[in-house]
Amino acid sequence: MRKPPRPTDARVGAPEAGKDGEGRGLLRWIGPLAALLVFGAVAYVLHGEIARLHFNRVFADLRAIPRSSVLMALGITGVSYWVISCYDVLALRYLRKRLRYAQILFTSFIASAFGHTLGFAAFTGGAIRFRLYASAGVTAVEVATIAAFASLSIAIGLATLAGISLFLSPGQSAAVLHLSHDLTFLVGALLLAAVAAYTLWAAFSRGVLEIRGWALRAPGPAIGLPQVAISVIDMSLAGSVLYALLPPGSHIRFIPFIGAYAIAVIAGIVSHVPGGIGVFETVMLLILRGVPPEALLGSLLAYRAIYYLVPLLFGAVLFGYKEVSATRAHLARVRERAALYVAPVAPQVAGGLTFFAGAALLVSGAAPAIDWRLALLNRFVPLAVLEVSSLAAGVIGVGLLVLSRALFRRVTAAYSACFSLLVCGVIASLLAGLRYEAAIVLALVLAVLALGRRGFYRPTPILDERFTPAWVASIAGVIILSIWIGVLVYRRVPYSRDLWWTFALHANAPRMLRASLAVIVVATAYLMLNLLRPARAEPAVASAEDLSRARAIINRSDHSLANAALTGDKRLLFSDAADTLLMYQVAGRSWVALGDPVGSRAGAEELVWRFRELADRHGGQTVFYQTSAEKLSLYADLGLAPLKVGEEARVRLPGFSLDDPARGELRQSHQRARRAGLSFEIVAPDRIDELMPELKRISAAWLASKATGEKRFSVGCFAPQYLRNFPLALVRAGGAPAAFADLWTTDTRAELAVDLMRFGPAAPAEAMDFLLIELLNWGRDQGYAWLNLGMAPLADLDRHPLAPAWHRIGNFVFRHGEHFYSFEELRRYEARFDPQWAPRYLVTRGDIALPRVLIDVSLLIAGGARRSSRSDMT
Repeated sequence: MRKPPRPTDARVGAPEAGKDGEGRGLLRWIGPLAALLVFGAVAYVLHGEIARLHFNRVFADLRAIPRSSVLMALGITGVSYWVISCYDVLALRYLRKRLRYAQILFTSFIASAFGHTLGFAAFTGGAIRFRLYASAGVTAVEVATIAAFASLSIAIGLATLAGISLFLSPGQSAAVLHLSHDLTFLVGALLLAAVAAYTLWAAFSRGVLEIRGWALRAPGPAIGLPQVAISVIDMSLAGSVLYALLPPGSHIRFIPFIGAYAIAVIAGIVSHVPGGIGVFETVMLLILRGVPPEALLGSLLAYRAIYYLVPLLFGAVLFGYKEVSATRAHLARVRERAALYVAPVAPQVAGGLTFFAGAALLVSGAAPAIDWRLALLNRFVPLAVLEVSSLAAGVIGVGLLVLSRALFRRVTAAYSACFSLLVCGVIASLLAGLRYEAAIVLALVLAVLALGRRGFYRPTPILDERFTPAWVASIAGVIILSIWIGVLVYRRVPYSRDLWWTFALHANAPRMLRASLAVIVVATAYLMLNLLRPARAEPAVASAEDLSRARAIINRSDHSLANAALTGDKRLLFSDAADTLLMYQVAGRSWVALGDPVGSRAGAEELVWRFRELADRHGGQTVFYQTSAEKLSLYADLGLAPLKVGEEARVRLPGFSLDDPARGELRQSHQRARRAGLSFEIVAPDRIDELMPELKRISAAWLASKATGEKRFSVGCFAPQYLRNFPLALVRAGGAPAAFADLWTTDTRAELAVDLMRFGPAAPAEAMDFLLIELLNWGRDQGYAWLNLGMAPLADLDRHPLAPAWHRIGNFVFRHGEHFYSFEELRRYEARFDPQWAPRYLVTRGDIALPRVLIDVSLLIAGGARRSSRSDMT
């Protein structure tokens, strides 16, 4: 089908053109005015028809339609819309276009659903077809051809059905249409003749038919004959939908009925009223006088819902999905931006909403269903589905209550299970009495979960989330409340054993009893399973086997502090995958972990939660000491707040040289040490035993000079079995050992650190500078990236008037606490090496227990003794 070019005529004058324009302007009004008049006349007639009807009877007859008839009508509707797709298949074959049938079916269904309901099918359906076919290279002219082909096919089908009805059953059709026998026969014959003429032309013509500037190429027998057959089948199926919904006592045969149906559809199309609404119904009421009007109108309403609204709903969803898919990249950016704000609070919000949603399901299940909702639901859903859905809604409600705690804990499995339960809960709420209020609540929780997906990352099994008494009491309270509401609502229903076995549409009390029993059984079983499950063994101080497991994890770490796990004075937690560890100790009521978890990201997330739960179970306070800024978000998920406790000095080793003018003071100190006869060497772990007596003498002399004992937790102690784990930096004076320090290293060579540092009486003042400078050179030559000089406690805390109280206290201690620890002197000493400073934090709950936590941590780490030796030495 194409529109040939029209030659222009230069002799056409302006006045004639003006007259033609005015004429065409008037003609454009005729169609809309005629449609408006037709609609007015139909409205007048319909008003007269409806005035004699009783709507209570209409709705009663609507409800009286057998469920089997409704299901049959739905099935026929599906087949009808599938057949409609053949129009597009034939039209594309006519255009010599090859598209996938799945795309054709998808597009045809959506276009037909909108076109049938909204009217002006050639335009609404054509617009949708253009939107969906454009991506396949179908042009606008070709889409117009497809729409015209479909419209022509529908007209052929209607004309054929009307002609067959009038021609083959003139007597019954005449009675139905209130026409004479001869006129009915004649109209039928003319309609069939027109269809036959088109069929002959389509099958055998080889020329081109021109109509109003459009050139029509005959489709040929391979397209024209199937077009006629499919159009008849399509319109027959459409009419069968209404025929299946007619009341049983209609006593009208299918052939006369299908003719009346075709005429009513034609009247609706001619009226240009969207969907023929009102026009189609009026014509059917006028024609089918033998059917009670209330029952017929009820059938027509059901027909509108099944053949028009149901496909429109599915078509809108599919079209929306297609549009969303087309703009997925943009929507992904919008969703990503929303997720950035939602994810951090999603576990708390989703956990609370899920608990509320579970409670809403239980409470709504205890309340009686509304009668009209039950009656409407009963038209489409068997009683067995209603009963099962009521039980399922209760069980799902308990499941949501249980999972809400795991959502607070960011458990991935809980997210997946909760998402599935919410979807099932929406369906169960609707099938259990059209309880759309509860379904809306569940849908909102689904939306929060969808946006906050990244907030649930813990791979912990759901059963590992043990319930506290508060949670058990909360779940039990909700269940008791829902049962109490049910007992209160049905207090006038006499109890008997028969209630448990009563199954009926309006048997709300028996359904409440059965659902309550299922809720109690499921909740009790799960709580008992959770409470009686064997407890995970609580860690004790690390054994030799634990230290061996830890050493493999430490060697893969980039952080030297991981070696503190080998001191033997800490408890160790290992992840389920055995690739991550967390070291901690208990002081008073404070459970203090040293540093960040060592190992994988997933393992770290698992262990911080396990540590928090372990401390909670013992009534302790969760504390993480000397953590990095990079992991603060991990602790924020636990509801903990960071307090800055100092800064760690790290010197970059590649490119380090004493030739740098800024290191002139260090260079001079190093030269003095050389002149004093100091030498430096690295002692391998397997050679330490031969030096052990001299090392012990140096350590004892150092402890005696400081009047102190060995420190613990954040620093190693002098113990032969501990020192054998590490290489040793040794300084000799005159060939004899004078100072030493054990070195924390890992196989990644990302960082090198000094742990235990001791100086004997023979060590000159330059010994500390000499040891660290030589260690910097050695680390650089060995390919290490950083030398960690340790943390300067309380350094660089905020000083402005609005700083937190802890920062003001810390600054006061930093400036005036030299009697206890040389804070400022240590900071100045480390600054001589031009390090990069990394903040370190103590993370815990920011509440009234904070002073107690600070005292416990201070006692445990003994004032950060790991670096006290340097400050005293300086």
